Amino acid sequence: METVVHIRATTKRELYEEVIPQLESLIADESDLIANLANTASVLKLALRDVLWVGFYLMKEGELVLGPFQGKPACVRIEVGKGVCGCAIARAETLIVPDVEKFPGHIYCDPDSRSEIVVPIFREGRPLGVLDLDSPLLEAFDETDKYYLEKIVALLIPKF
Repeated sequence: METVVHIRATTKRELYEEVIPQLESLIADESDLIANLANTASVLKLALRDVLWVGFYLMKEGELVLGPFQGKPACVRIEVGKGVCGCAIARAETLIVPDVEKFPGHIYCDPDSRSEIVVPIFREGRPLGVLDLDSPLLEAFDETDKYYLEKIVALLIPKF
């Protein structure tokens, strides 16, 4: 199996349309959750422009705990309802934050982060974790990212 990520896209939509089949191929025959999350974080970090950090936080004993990621070292534990990740899981909705400095209670793991998107991961109503992406640019994430990152999370849910 080839594991190199090939990206030829010029638009964000095209980029995701290229990435998703490659991710599907990478995770299709692998049952290990950590391996699948690690490869997903790596593919997204390599493919997406202007992203500092891509990773997962997993629900463990009522809090989000750092999982596989690509980027600088990160906060290890996040309380539900705290920061963007904790709010996304508490609200059970994807949060797009155009400017993290304007998000009440934002947790600064990387001072270079300026915008963020967090996609909560649920199966049958049970919180499993979040997919978190940070950018050094303001307003880096939009509805296109939301749509495709939610599709990517949907691919991973059966692996939990």
